[in-house]
Amino acid sequence: MKQYVSILIIFAFFLMAIPSISLLKKSDTIPENNTEPLANSSNTVNDVTTPTAEYDKDVFLVLDTASGQVSKLSARDYVIGAVCAEMPASFNPEALKAQAVAAHTYAVRQREKELAAPTAELKGAYFSNDPAKFQAFFTTDQAKQFYGADYDANYKKVSEAVDSVLKEILVYKNEPIVAAFHSMSGGTTESSAVVWGNAVDYLVPVDSAEDITAPNYLDVKNFTPDELSARLKTTYSDIKLGDDKTAWLTITERSTSGTITSLKAGDKVLTGMEFRTLLSLRSANFEIKYDGSNFEITTKGYGHGVGLSQYGANAMAGEGKTYKEILTHYYKGVDIIEE
Repeated sequence: MKQYVSILIIFAFFLMAIPSISLLKKSDTIPENNTEPLANSSNTVNDVTTPTAEYDKDVFLVLDTASGQVSKLSARDYVIGAVCAEMPASFNPEALKAQAVAAHTYAVRQREKELAAPTAELKGAYFSNDPAKFQAFFTTDQAKQFYGADYDANYKKVSEAVDSVLKEILVYKNEPIVAAFHSMSGGTTESSAVVWGNAVDYLVPVDSAEDITAPNYLDVKNFTPDELSARLKTTYSDIKLGDDKTAWLTITERSTSGTITSLKAGDKVLTGMEFRTLLSLRSANFEIKYDGSNFEITTKGYGHGVGLSQYGANAMAGEGKTYKEILTHYYKGVDIIEE
């Protein structure tokens, strides 16, 4: 499980800025470093422009950033690799299916975006294998290395889940959705409007109470005043903190789901997501205490909190819910169709 924690750390910050990541058009990226979307000046999430180029819906083009070569992957191989990289194979098959549909939807939307308005750096590919910018993905060799002696059993389990839903994607008003997801929420998922400033009809808060029983739901980090001051000054060099350390940090506003939306740090006002990034916190849902020598910050959940909760999905599956019930719970008003 420790291996998955490392993967989820990479993915959580990749998902922090991506919708998820690169799921949006270039003109409607959601600011936050997701599995967490992209940053730009637009505040509107529009439908993906219908691509004019011809393409094979069963093939995805992926740029290898090391070699600069573009590879053709079958939809099956790509989705299996994405699920292997993003969700523990130990999870319930219905949760794996839900992740597979979300991953496939991500890839389809990203392909449509690139076909409509290509990114020169991708050299004709739909995305690269850079997990800091696009959905995480394992090649077969990477999966073998990751799973080790458990490769055969785990790869078989993931493949069977993917095969059962391979042609399915999520749509809203006949367009592939922004299939944002995260590790675990604070008990209620978050609105895209709170996290990225863009309201999306199907990315709204929903109950995910099972998350509070997930491993490492609570995480505590301690910072000395010197450490905290140094972190803040890396971004805000002119920040004024004052002599009274108890007044250095004040939470001034949070959403109904628990995300900090406004925090005063000295004479600066930050969002919870900005503060999270500065201190490498697991989420922007946190409490702060100062005991006279250290600042103790306790976070709830892991990730931006928008869309599908992976641990919530696994808990729902354990209660007998199907992948379709899981997906329509976390993405409100969407349809599941065959591409």
